[in-house]
Amino acid sequence: MKYAEIKELTTEEIKARIAEEKSNLTKAKFGHAVSALENPLKIKALRKDIARLNTELTQRAKAAANQQ
Repeated sequence: MKYAEIKELTTEEIKARIAEEKSNLTKAKFGHAVSALENPLKIKALRKDIARLNTELTQRAKAAANQQ
């Protein structure tokens, strides 16, 4: 997921996407522990996507706090 796509999402959509991506990451980790994944770099990509989503959420919270 690109950062430009994340900026277009609403705050609620970002929160839902974080939960979804964390679930996918957990499944990928368990799947990798049981048998090797076809693409083990998928775990790294999922972690980075979660970090990007959390960064945007934090920036929005700071911007809202600054406006008040």
